[in-house]
Amino acid sequence: MKTRSREERRSNRSLREVLDDLLAHTREIARRAKAMTPAELDYAQQRLEWLADEVWRVATGGPPPG
Repeated sequence: MKTRSREERRSNRSLREVLDDLLAHTREIARRAKAMTPAELDYAQQRLEWLADEVWRVATGGPPPG
């Protein structure tokens, strides 16, 4: 893996924001999964998939695979 300068790692603010959203959502699911209703779990899964697609789109500049 290439070593990147601090400035370069922070240059893609939109990617950082969508990654932060993905991490926050994942952490919330991990905390609440046992108490979530089937509908909440279904929505959480759909949102995870959407956020993953957004990460891919922002990182690559193209549509997600599949």
